[in-house]
Amino acid sequence: MMEIAVAVAAVLLSTAAAGTLYRLAKGPSLLDRVVATDVLLAIVAASLAVEMAYHGHLDNLILMVIVSLVGFIGAVTVARFATQTAEHGK
Repeated sequence: MMEIAVAVAAVLLSTAAAGTLYRLAKGPSLLDRVVATDVLLAIVAASLAVEMAYHGHLDNLILMVIVSLVGFIGAVTVARFATQTAEHGK
């Protein structure tokens, strides 16, 4: 039963990653690309969580936290940069 759940999760995460990579490549603006990068990092974290659940270990937990923090810090940094640029342009 666990193998079926992992297979379904792998297909869904792969499909989401493919759509995210398309948005990352074709995104018309910088903010679209930043959101796509954040989503891609969330997909990587979810993939690590699925792998840990399937194999029954917590070896990748620190890596999952680091990936999530990098995504969060990157998104906040770009949002602050975009806000400062918008205020400077007024």
